Amino acid sequence: MSVNVSRRSFVSLLGGVVTAPYLLTINNLKADTPNESIENYAVSTLPDNTTVDSDLANTVFPLSVASGDPSDTGIILWTRLSPTEFKPYEPLFFEIYADPKAELLLVQGQVDTQLVQFTDFTIKVDLSGQLQPATGYYYRFIYKGVSSRIGRCKTLPASYQTVDKINFAVLTCQDYTNGYYNAYYELSNIHEIDFVLHLGDFIYESIGDKRFQTDKYTDRKIKLNHDYSVAMNLDDYRTIYRTYRQDPWLRQALENHSWIITTDDHEIANDCYWDYQQDALGAPDHPYTNSSEFVTNRLDHLRQLKLSAQQAWCEYTPTRIKLNPNTTHPHRYSQIYRQFQFGNLVNLFMLDTRTYRTAQPCGQGDVFERYLPIGCTNGTSQANTMFGSQQKDWLYSGLASSRCRWQVLGNQTFMGRLAATLLGQELAPFSVDGWDGYQAERQQLAELSQHYDIDNLVVLTGDLHASIASYLKVNYSKSLNWNWNNLAGVEFMTPAVTSAGLIEGASRLLKYKVKRPEVVKLLSEAAVRLNNPHIKRFNANDHGFATIEFGQSHCEWRVYKVDKEQRQSAGKQLTMKVTKYDGVPWLYS
Repeated sequence: MSVNVSRRSFVSLLGGVVTAPYLLTINNLKADTPNESIENYAVSTLPDNTTVDSDLANTVFPLSVASGDPSDTGIILWTRLSPTEFKPYEPLFFEIYADPKAELLLVQGQVDTQLVQFTDFTIKVDLSGQLQPATGYYYRFIYKGVSSRIGRCKTLPASYQTVDKINFAVLTCQDYTNGYYNAYYELSNIHEIDFVLHLGDFIYESIGDKRFQTDKYTDRKIKLNHDYSVAMNLDDYRTIYRTYRQDPWLRQALENHSWIITTDDHEIANDCYWDYQQDALGAPDHPYTNSSEFVTNRLDHLRQLKLSAQQAWCEYTPTRIKLNPNTTHPHRYSQIYRQFQFGNLVNLFMLDTRTYRTAQPCGQGDVFERYLPIGCTNGTSQANTMFGSQQKDWLYSGLASSRCRWQVLGNQTFMGRLAATLLGQELAPFSVDGWDGYQAERQQLAELSQHYDIDNLVVLTGDLHASIASYLKVNYSKSLNWNWNNLAGVEFMTPAVTSAGLIEGASRLLKYKVKRPEVVKLLSEAAVRLNNPHIKRFNANDHGFATIEFGQSHCEWRVYKVDKEQRQSAGKQLTMKVTKYDGVPWLYS
């Protein structure tokens, strides 16, 4: 056993600590433990928490533990200390084990907790450089002699490694107030998942928006310290995150898998964007935009809202991001778009299509402006952007230079076309909050895929609360799917965990304007596919999650329906299975 007392170099950032400083006290990983003994437990075994005192663990670590943003030599470990249990200068320890019973100790460290009061008592530890590639580990925190629950984590394979397969779970849109997290109960018990991808709407900033939230689940209401129904400041965002993270099934899913997370709009404000003319957050439905109470300093309120949302997201997610909390501009505060490479198999680009995007092109009203903007052609403007210039350069450069088998985008809103059409020509897009409002940039990405002969571009998408398997095209007016030169990739959309389904949400939104039976017909699979022949599979009825397995010869997309109505899960049901083969542009189901 070797003892390492050298302190790593850290950057401690007041008000937004990237990762907590720690001192390694034991590191026998490479000296005493052959990799083979670790691999015996790496994938198939879930943590064994039978010896953990649950009452004490919940008292000291009320939100349990989580891991995320893996690298080939490390991972982010996360926990939160109870404020009532916190004592200044009391040491916090973390331990890394090879086995699920926490008996074969590999690494131990002592965490500096001096600044945790500034991060709402959340702690992130970056183990980069301490672990081995493509290996599963078990970990826990210890504070005041109390052990947290044991979590399971996994590192990435090294870039030079040949990887046979990688299996992801894909999730989105988990409105706490709109149902129970049975999807996470099911996910927690799937041993074969390598990593979990969350594509946004990890929280909802709103706690009672009647357009898409219900008061049916009385035990899942959230109360803020004011009369507004949305987050107005940092304390509100933190309250919402704490409430979500207390759910036992979400906690278990975070314990049992390593996560890679990005954001959509509801981590900030509904349908948000960046108003470049005023250099402030655009939030068309937020009181800071619409209430006369905030006329004075309205733009300052909106900029601070974005900063507060960014800080809370950083604190409550196991993420490794570029962060500069000393700035007052949200674009310089953090950068959350980032890249993960899984050996020679998968190159994953997790996107941020909210922070830098321009406004929806047909106005800021809801029906007939953001949604169903009949007669508006502004979605084709070259000035519209989802990425912003720097993120676009980063993505295009990464795609052009990648040598992995599969190029995968973690994307927020539907990238393909979803519209009412006539003879292939668009009459009215369903939503210009998605990529139908940013068509020039969408076409540019498709043309880049064609230019660099990217045979295996796969876009994973959330947001729309539906299950979709679709083709990405250079020109959507060409309706046939057999034109190889017009196909740029494929897109898979995962259903919402609990958020109001597409039909339910559209019915509420279009109330008094379009009757529910007409919405059901409009969003039936037959109607959607007739108007959008690039869409191969469509289901707007179910909630749940999806998995996607990438191999050297093909990838397979599976969608699982999970009931959200009952507190106890009734199991998962496979509702969609679609395969794409290496080098072949078509989907098979």
